[in-house]
Amino acid sequence: MAHTPMYTLDPSLSRTEPRGHGLRLPAWDAGSDDDAHTWLRGCLDPEFQRWNTTLKLWTDLAGARESLRGRARDAADGRSASFRITDEESGTTLGHIGLNEISRQMKVARVGYWVLPEARGRGVATRALLLASRWAYAELGLHRLELGHAVGHDASCRVAERSGYVAEGTLREAMFEAGRHDAFRDVHLHARLATDEEPTPPGAR
Repeated sequence: MAHTPMYTLDPSLSRTEPRGHGLRLPAWDAGSDDDAHTWLRGCLDPEFQRWNTTLKLWTDLAGARESLRGRARDAADGRSASFRITDEESGTTLGHIGLNEISRQMKVARVGYWVLPEARGRGVATRALLLASRWAYAELGLHRLELGHAVGHDASCRVAERSGYVAEGTLREAMFEAGRHDAFRDVHLHARLATDEEPTPPGAR
């Protein structure tokens, strides 16, 4: 039986800024010192490094700027979209969420996110994931969003489940071990379709 899409692509939209659930998702600014410092702090956070390994290992501000410039180039080419998670009222940066490996042909992308230590425990990741997912379906016309996290990362698993991302299985040795490019670990794969029901967001405060 055919599914009716829940989201309609709006041709008048031109990479509008996602906003809602008490959050605003502006793009990272590779030329901003504040953004570069925040990106560095987030990527050097011990909890982030426990569960993630960047493709290029860097530990300084120059590396952070290079990383943001690379993301800006990918965004300009339509391969990704990287957003700074901010509080809608204060504008305070809370974390990051991005759509990676965007394929317009297959209508699929992979989602990644992190939240700064002081913003955890407030449903920020779940609210941001719901917001970015809606944006991806409605504006980019995507059908499937995938989310992978290291096996054992229970907090990320809960975020995925609360955001309507169904667990689909385990990918063997599909992610680098922490801080290494010569060893691998298993990944839990979750996914959500544009035709799936959108969950109710947690309280904005």
